[in-house]
Amino acid sequence: MVLPVTLLFETLAQAPGLYTIGGESHGLIEGLAALDTRQRGYESNRLTAEDASPLIAEQLRARFRAAAFDRERKPPGAAFRLLEKTPKNALRVPFLNRIFPDALFVYLYRDPRQVLASMLEAWESGGFRTYRELPGWNGPPWSLLLTPGWRELNGAALGDIVATQWQTTTELLLDDLEALPRERVAVARYDALLADPQAEVMRLCGFAGLHWDRPLGQVLPIANHTVSNPHADKWRLREHVIAPLLPRLQATLERATAFAQR
Repeated sequence: MVLPVTLLFETLAQAPGLYTIGGESHGLIEGLAALDTRQRGYESNRLTAEDASPLIAEQLRARFRAAAFDRERKPPGAAFRLLEKTPKNALRVPFLNRIFPDALFVYLYRDPRQVLASMLEAWESGGFRTYRELPGWNGPPWSLLLTPGWRELNGAALGDIVATQWQTTTELLLDDLEALPRERVAVARYDALLADPQAEVMRLCGFAGLHWDRPLGQVLPIANHTVSNPHADKWRLREHVIAPLLPRLQATLERATAFAQR
């Protein structure tokens, strides 16, 4: 499995004037007791604008600033642009929008069949477990983001768990992105990133008001956290699981495709 969001993150992080915390922000966000999923009764990883109190906003901005560095590993100055990628944050757009009111959002679109295959591989690998002892959960150790309504999946087959996980996340994410001004949301296509990395990265940097000063090869390096090498038809190894799921996902599939074509 390759996480496309990680591939995009690791590439964009090389833009001059852009800062990151070097990885995902689970600890920074959930390290605050009020935002800790465990302290919130394991409801889900969802956070909304109502969770972003002035105190939480101040603390979180300070945490990100303290952890941020650029491609030369230098700390930020007074004002800086932060690049953030954490899959859980697909459930937290209203929260992040309240904390960072000038934030720009990039929706990375990938063939949902490939996404489902990668999610299945993540669950099966055991390397992406987020809640090893989830109260009330009788299925395999929970992996990836904890979606609203997860308790209803008790006893379901892994394919159904992953399909619902993807659908719930995608519907919430698109709802939240559509509520933002259009000029604050860009779409990146995974196939375009692979086909012409230079053009796609320069386009995204232009959207964010950033400069790009490094040539990219025809093939991007494999991202960290990769379980197995990617290829377009790899999902067919799990086609017997994925194909039966697609009819009930059809409305969300069409919505995601339409959003990616904006």
